[in-house]
Amino acid sequence: MFELAIIWDWIAFAVRWLHVVTAMAWIGASFYFIALDLGLRPSSDRRKGVSGEEWQVHGGGFYFVQKYNIAPPRMPDDVIWFKWESYTTWLSGAALLMIVYWMGGELFLLDPTKADIALWQGILISGGSLTIGWIIYDFLCKSKLGETPTLLMLLLFVMLVVMSWGYNQIFTGRAALLHLGAFTATIMTANVFFIIMPNQRIVVKDLKEGRTPDAKYGRIAKLRSTHNNYLTLPVIFLMLSNHYPLAFGTDFAWIIASLVFLTGVTIRHYFNTLHKTGKGPNWTWAVTVILFIIIAWLSTASTGETYEEAEARDLTPYEQQFASAEGFEDAYDTIVGNCSMCHAREPSWDGLRWAPKGVFLETESDVARHADQVLLHAGLSRAMPPPNAIDMDDEARDTIVAWVRAAKDN
Repeated sequence: MFELAIIWDWIAFAVRWLHVVTAMAWIGASFYFIALDLGLRPSSDRRKGVSGEEWQVHGGGFYFVQKYNIAPPRMPDDVIWFKWESYTTWLSGAALLMIVYWMGGELFLLDPTKADIALWQGILISGGSLTIGWIIYDFLCKSKLGETPTLLMLLLFVMLVVMSWGYNQIFTGRAALLHLGAFTATIMTANVFFIIMPNQRIVVKDLKEGRTPDAKYGRIAKLRSTHNNYLTLPVIFLMLSNHYPLAFGTDFAWIIASLVFLTGVTIRHYFNTLHKTGKGPNWTWAVTVILFIIIAWLSTASTGETYEEAEARDLTPYEQQFASAEGFEDAYDTIVGNCSMCHAREPSWDGLRWAPKGVFLETESDVARHADQVLLHAGLSRAMPPPNAIDMDDEARDTIVAWVRAAKDN
């Protein structure tokens, strides 16, 4: 059981690496094609059906790109389809969600101070909620609102704010922001799978069968692709938010997440306008800075659970498993003595105002709750505590390993 926990963590590492690599490929392709499309100039040879073209230089070579307004006169022999970047990003992200937030739900998913629900209920909410956004969003896009893209984006923003608030009523702050990112990424990938790719297949089929493709399919796909472009930056932030406790570990995390979506829109609007006209609207940077200042202020306008409240709270079954294991008292004294000066609700380490990653290691429930993390960072490795802070000896680390091993082998 103990060794399985280590193997499981390496599996999570491998899936995370796959997720990061494919996400980079998807985001890079998305940004490139939006910039390319906006930067196209009228075709120099006025070839029939060519709506724009552009010369580019990269890596020591020159490239000449042309875009057909609808489709070329005939189907080319070789066409590159950009779809697997999106699919693999979502599939690997879903797998990572299950590994980290479902298998480790007692620690990372559920917050007993917010909602007293069973793990299976949390997992059901986690998985089921991801589909809600796509169903509502797709319905709005296919309605008359699809003809007013700006209003459609505003309604999408309202939906994201509601989901941000809802997630924060149930999950840990870290899980809430991550799920909001997964919620948005599901909409983006569903756009590719259910709309963009099927529309492109219709155009390809028409070409192969000698028919003139309908331009509406390209317009629909372009709308969804543009939405994806504006949603990309907020999703990246939300996926990385677990590194920033000031973003997820505050009373106003749901508002912070909502404002992050606005900063993503202002930044993308600047670059999209720059690619189209050669000059970006500078006011977007002023708005972005103001939003960032508001986010920073909200991150500190928070009280959170006090030490006394944490001390008085009953241990969950997951925490009880580790708190009742052989060697807990010695491990607890070791961890508090070596870690709590930083990992406290009011850190005593000079210059440190918030616990790193929002992890507290003060009370018995704190230590029991974060047993796996302590094992990986201070038991099996020397990642923590920082060597220039405290020289934690091997005996202390062995105490942690023995305790967690006893708890898992029970």
